[in-house]
Amino acid sequence: MSVKVYEYAGCSTCRKALKFLDARGVAYARAPIVETPPSKAELKAMLGFAGDLRRLFNTSGLLYRELGVGEKLKTMSEDEALTLLSKHGKLIKRPFVLLKDRGLLGFSEDEWKAAFRQRP
Repeated sequence: MSVKVYEYAGCSTCRKALKFLDARGVAYARAPIVETPPSKAELKAMLGFAGDLRRLFNTSGLLYRELGVGEKLKTMSEDEALTLLSKHGKLIKRPFVLLKDRGLLGFSEDEWKAAFRQRP
């Protein structure tokens, strides 16, 4: 079974993550995060791992700043925030990977090593 990696082709962090998986022989399927963002259910599952709604957002992205999400997030409900993320893949921190026992947002080599230690 392969891992689903939501990524953006122009993202250097995503390229590092895919290179990491390639080097370890991990099977994965690429999902373009802009064209096919994670579903609300996937985002809610990730939130369970991340613990903080703000961690799901790509706070350094242009769209985040253009929409003023940082300020709006203070009064936004969880459902409203997840709906917004599910409609705008560029707002989501990437790469985005959901596993059975954890969620990976962004690329931290130590976190990814731990996550894929026991996987083929």
